[in-house]
Amino acid sequence: MELVIDRLSKQFQNKIAVDRVSLRLGPGVTGLLGANGAGKTTLMRLICGILKPTAGSVTFDGKEAESESFRAVLGYLPQDFGYYPDFTGLDFLRYMAALKGLGKAQGRRKSEEIMYTVGLKEVCGRKIKTYSGGMRQRLGIAQALLNDPKLLILDEPTAGLDPKERVRFREMIADLGRDSVVLLSTHIVSDVEHIADRVLIMRSGQIVHDGAWDRHEDLERFYLSLCGEEADHG
Repeated sequence: MELVIDRLSKQFQNKIAVDRVSLRLGPGVTGLLGANGAGKTTLMRLICGILKPTAGSVTFDGKEAESESFRAVLGYLPQDFGYYPDFTGLDFLRYMAALKGLGKAQGRRKSEEIMYTVGLKEVCGRKIKTYSGGMRQRLGIAQALLNDPKLLILDEPTAGLDPKERVRFREMIADLGRDSVVLLSTHIVSDVEHIADRVLIMRSGQIVHDGAWDRHEDLERFYLSLCGEEADHG
């Protein structure tokens, strides 16, 4: 099980957002740190096949990012995920399950299981427009998990979560990383320093650090030393 990113680049007019990034990611949690504007979101959209690269390629176990077989193993939480405010949380998950190709019975079962997993079981029958920001973010995490993804891409997933919810999220992601390739992007250092097996630091479209992380080290200090005034550590 391996995600292979080979010399991946994306240019928008005169700006190079992602500049010749090459990576190989196996099972476990990889944290992607960088200031706002460093290129993290563009990189994730390229990985998920939402954007077409200017150059380079993305494959997962030989499956190309644009293929249906790639999407079948992918779970993705964008920074701002779309939802229908008049749907209940459970109805939204069932709808997303159908879009992901799950059968009706399987979609109903998985939706109920995941509402429990992300701590939304008590509000599953309420309309999404009544949810707090943290609840909506947990619903976004839930939809990313519906198809038991082997590749999980999470872009700023803890935005809007309170400290207790953030701890719950970290524990859940650490568990998922045992059997999946998880890439977690954030500009908040504490999101990754407790759970990441490997840390990437991105600056100006390039990976400026890639390595295993010793949990006893001060990740924030190291991050600031690389990114300087650009760093926004929340």
